[in-house]
Amino acid sequence: MCFRVHVGVNPLTNLTDFYTIGNLIDTYALGHYARVFEATDLHTGQRVAFKVMRAEHLAPDGQPRWEAEAFINEADLLLDLADLPAVMGFYDCGYIESKAAHPSDGKIKSFGTNLDGYRAEFFPSLREQWRPFLSLELLPRHNNLLYVMKSDEQRRRLPTEEALDLALQFAQLLYRAHKKNIVYLDHKLEHLFWDGRELRVIDWNSSKRVGGIGQPAEQQILNDLHNLCVGILYPILTGQSPQKGSLRPQPGSQAEVERRYEEVQHLDFSAASDLSPALMDLLEVGAKKQLATATTLLAELQRIAVRFGWSFAGQTGSPALVQAREHLRQGLEKLRDSQEAARLAREYLLEAAILEGINEDMEDELRRLMGQINHYLSHRPIP
Repeated sequence: MCFRVHVGVNPLTNLTDFYTIGNLIDTYALGHYARVFEATDLHTGQRVAFKVMRAEHLAPDGQPRWEAEAFINEADLLLDLADLPAVMGFYDCGYIESKAAHPSDGKIKSFGTNLDGYRAEFFPSLREQWRPFLSLELLPRHNNLLYVMKSDEQRRRLPTEEALDLALQFAQLLYRAHKKNIVYLDHKLEHLFWDGRELRVIDWNSSKRVGGIGQPAEQQILNDLHNLCVGILYPILTGQSPQKGSLRPQPGSQAEVERRYEEVQHLDFSAASDLSPALMDLLEVGAKKQLATATTLLAELQRIAVRFGWSFAGQTGSPALVQAREHLRQGLEKLRDSQEAARLAREYLLEAAILEGINEDMEDELRRLMGQINHYLSHRPIP
């Protein structure tokens, strides 16, 4: 992970001296308050996610709206949580002069990870109609859970082995965040990246510190665990939305984050009747807001995981279960490898199909094979 720390700022620096801004990377799940571009940090050579506030949220009188304040909030939380492996990397913050939908010129104020400088320039920059930005870790789209699980053809769900792994990692993340009086709250698939082994969580702009006046920590933690069970664990284990429909991007304003799953206090498992009853029971407890702490959630997840061959301190599955899990993990890895190999094979066939000078027989054969690969990938066993 690469950090850039600046103490001062040169307000006359050009954006093009710091970044080359590429294509939008948020089109599959548009955010309310920002757009996100792939970019290159010209000081480090690193490819990053360049997140900038939408120009529509600039107030004519220069007074900050919550959308602008969310940038300061996210930078603050990302710095505080930087030691947690599931939290996305944070590299730079500042303000840009450009109001264009695709910023490619104008001036930039860049502070690296100097949060004090970022805060000090907040009001002056907004009065000048400059937009806040964050430079963040760029994660591969093909690992985004909404992107891979959303399907018009079939209901996709993670294997229970991977879902337990993801759930344990997320519960551990919330345990450590809650220790710092931080709640995530904005639980939705488009905020999660999963490669079969490691969880990464993005978009902390709607998260908050709790425990102050008007924000009782216990209730906010209860809501955080409820939202995790309903908004993340239920979809990955069933392939269904808790809101009685297909998986889809979720609204993202602060008010919508607070009320998104408010009415969901019961979960329907009729379309996933083969799911472990123990997991159904745990998610139902979470939906009813009866999980008070992340410690309780972790303990329950570990208890269930032992039934699937996992081992923890003081808890071990039977030798047969442990061995079965080892074989299962190897099988899942091979499946993921085969899916990646199929995608790569499709790219080779596509390169061949667009060559000039090939005859109709060759083109038809290449397109037939690509169609077969597309069918396989559309019906792949793992999202």
